[in-house]
Amino acid sequence: MVKVKLFATLIELTGRRRLELDGVENVGEILNRLDELFPGFKKELEKGFIVLVNGKNVEHLNGLATPVSDDDTVSIFPPAGGG
Repeated sequence: MVKVKLFATLIELTGRRRLELDGVENVGEILNRLDELFPGFKKELEKGFIVLVNGKNVEHLNGLATPVSDDDTVSIFPPAGGG
């Protein structure tokens, strides 16, 4: 099972901070599964997002094709504003 941590507006959308997914092979599949479970999830990500796999930004790995395996932790952050 891949552990998924959600933050900020994604918690509001899903009603969950953490969940586990089985049968996913990469980050793209995780995002697709989350959109199936929580319609509008990917729409929320259109505003921008950061995905970490075990603390490493997928932009520095293989992007949405970054592989995941059991016991990995994927963290998904929407954009943060400041002022």
